[in-house]
Amino acid sequence: MKYLSLVLILMMALSYHIAAQTNINYQSSSDDFANPERGFYRYSETRSSNYSLLDQSTLENYRLLHSPPSANYSIYSTLVFRYFFLEDFKQSNISQAYLDNMLTDFNTARLAGVKLIPRFAYTDEVDGSGCSSWICPPYGDAAKSWVLTHIAQLAPLLETNKDVIAAVQMGLVGVWGENYYTDYFGDASQGPDYKLLDANWTDRIDVLNDLLDAVPVERMVQVRYPQQKQRAVYGINAPTNSAALTLSEAFLGTDKARLGFHNDCILASADDFGTYTDYGNSSSSSNSDTTNLKPYFAADSRFVVVGGETCGDAYNPQNNCASTDPAAYGDTELERMHYSYLNAQFNNDVNNDWEDDGCMDAIKKRLGYRLELQDGMFSNSAQPDQVIDLAINLKNVGYASTFNERAVEIILRNTSTSDSWYAALSDDPRFWFAGEAAHSIAETLCIPSDLPIGTYEVLLNLPDPMPSLYALPEYSIRLANLLPDNSDLWEPTTGYNKLGHSITIDNSSSNSTCNGEITFTPTSTILPVDLVHFSAKSKDEHIVVEWTTASEFNVDGFIVERSLNGKDFNQIASKDGKGELGVLSNYAIIDSEIKNNTTYYYRLLQKDLDGTIEYSNTVNAKVGFGNEWTDFVNSITIYPNPTHSEVTINWNNDKLDVIEVQLINVLGAQVLNLGLNTKVINMVDLPKGIYFIKLRTEDKEVVRKIVRY
Repeated sequence: MKYLSLVLILMMALSYHIAAQTNINYQSSSDDFANPERGFYRYSETRSSNYSLLDQSTLENYRLLHSPPSANYSIYSTLVFRYFFLEDFKQSNISQAYLDNMLTDFNTARLAGVKLIPRFAYTDEVDGSGCSSWICPPYGDAAKSWVLTHIAQLAPLLETNKDVIAAVQMGLVGVWGENYYTDYFGDASQGPDYKLLDANWTDRIDVLNDLLDAVPVERMVQVRYPQQKQRAVYGINAPTNSAALTLSEAFLGTDKARLGFHNDCILASADDFGTYTDYGNSSSSSNSDTTNLKPYFAADSRFVVVGGETCGDAYNPQNNCASTDPAAYGDTELERMHYSYLNAQFNNDVNNDWEDDGCMDAIKKRLGYRLELQDGMFSNSAQPDQVIDLAINLKNVGYASTFNERAVEIILRNTSTSDSWYAALSDDPRFWFAGEAAHSIAETLCIPSDLPIGTYEVLLNLPDPMPSLYALPEYSIRLANLLPDNSDLWEPTTGYNKLGHSITIDNSSSNSTCNGEITFTPTSTILPVDLVHFSAKSKDEHIVVEWTTASEFNVDGFIVERSLNGKDFNQIASKDGKGELGVLSNYAIIDSEIKNNTTYYYRLLQKDLDGTIEYSNTVNAKVGFGNEWTDFVNSITIYPNPTHSEVTINWNNDKLDVIEVQLINVLGAQVLNLGLNTKVINMVDLPKGIYFIKLRTEDKEVVRKIVRY
């Protein structure tokens, strides 16, 4: 009898638990719409000879339904391909004016709600005179030393603006930056062997490695040919059947996990005009190899960014719609190779065929990810300090998963006050792979003790995790669904997806059931500032403290604090926040109340409107009044350190002339005499170890350690 009573109690508890939940079935939407980091992109270019800035209103209009030039179809576009031509800098540094214009372009993209796909190139000139081909050397690209110098110059810009970069294409080598017709890196278009030598592969890999270092680790680099990745990962003798990226290796931030592909001749021929070619090396020949390279591309592309463009319509009917032509595989190839984006402006002979043949509508929706809710189960009520359950099933019906990191949040929004609370889940949408069964999100979440009683609408938020973009709805993912009542679940003003359910929070129980689960937090506590730069530098007889924010959300202002020991700080200045989302804001203060030959430490206090504060890292500076040598020594900066390729040296020589720069090994022997004006040292061919850089004036010298790894 005792056991029967226990069973009845358990059954009653179970039935109560089930009754306290609601199941919802969602409808798929057939609409096409804008979503970040996927779809058809719009093309743009600019040149050093005549820099043409991006226009905000033009970019904003790309996000609306429109027809690109020569297209018989309409698109929504959130991606802008950006050619940065460097034709005037083949034998010089990139000018500061050009770099400043690039920064303006990134800011414009941020304000317009789009992301850029940058590619750097030195030429797009085609000269068919002097040979039997349509294009003849010399081609007009830049030597390796200048390419590496320019990569080092571009690195700070790429880091500062990584939020509005979708991916970076390798570029830099050859006409159009396509790594084929080149004066310096091996020209496989020239006979009799039509291949690349070991030295050519080494040079190309050096450029790629430096670019990988320059591009922030959060972003991928796309190469033009799959063999380029194989040989960068496995060496210049890597065969075309080298192993593709695996699930356990995906999205780890390694070079192998960060190398994606851009195919600039999709469906142009059996091997896409040399895309799937083995270009050989010093001891092997060159030949088309779709047998190995296409399966490699298909397997590897599941975990990396893939994009490109069609370049000709001669490969017909193969490049047509498979859904209407048994001999065609145009759209199925895009699916097999996991394409996230395509050019909407080249080559529209192929793209227009897809519209005429009836598969363009599906291609527009399925490029990249397309996430559809299937069903969900939610708790109906809870009390503060108790848990709620939810289970959501969704499916990715696109061609690929998201390739950049993205947050997953459940939002509770008070239906009376609109106050919102969020719970950041551990799910990673990059693993919501296309073509797989529904992905399940199952969570038990804690209602905090201070969450006010009331009715709360439940929403799903998939924001960009970059602080500068987090609060901007243009950068959040929209789900392809309708609610059961046929209403749209998307909120364009918040970037939230409604889940069609509300939870009642009351105070009828004091029993706590929370036990370490993810807890809801007020959205007002979200970090208000994305601090991208903070420094202190001596200048004349004072110290300049500077900082830059990439975005400010709900920010009140900043307080600069100073210390003599790095521990005990006092306020010396304050600045009001500018409160601009998605915009770089620059600040500076001058500290004149300082003593000679004394080191001062500075930190920045960031404060938001509700009083939440956060401290920056600590920086320091020292001024020697009237001491030119001290000023010079303090001005020396060497970066990156450690390095595996190049290192840049900067110093202030307004009052002292550097007459010699040397690189010395640990035995004191000179490795390189670098000359008077050397600012960039190429160490890629030197053995790994510790070295010293010596800068000498007429009567003194200073030595700095550098590590080559």
